[in-house]
Amino acid sequence: MLKSFLKFFEDSQKNRESTYTVELATAALLSEIVNADSEVTDDEKREYENQLKKHVNVDEDAMAALLKRGQETSEEAVDLVHFTQVLNKHCSADEKVSVVKSLWVIAYADASLAPLEESTIRQIADLLYVSHSDFIKTKLSVVEGMTG
Repeated sequence: MLKSFLKFFEDSQKNRESTYTVELATAALLSEIVNADSEVTDDEKREYENQLKKHVNVDEDAMAALLKRGQETSEEAVDLVHFTQVLNKHCSADEKVSVVKSLWVIAYADASLAPLEESTIRQIADLLYVSHSDFIKTKLSVVEGMTG
């Protein structure tokens, strides 16, 4: 009985993981930062789209659908693990660092950084196994880009 329950649980976990594509998982993670603080600005929404375009190669109609579905998926999510697992399975270390940099760009789009935004980026970076030094380097490169 216990074996059949464990088998059922493992199968349901596998099915759940496969429902997210790399594109959707990336869109959901980027969307997390747009919604991390209490204020969603047009600049953040615009930057969400710009950054997602850097990570996925789809036509305009698919991009519009992905932006919307990424937002919905992020809002429905209980945690970030399912999204980061997809990226960990299918993305290189450099690609994951690039996602973290995009998170910083979105967070700073409104020219301020809310503590919850930084905390969420730290959590995502940890789940993506991005080193602390890369976490800091990506943040500094975005901040320097704003002032330079």
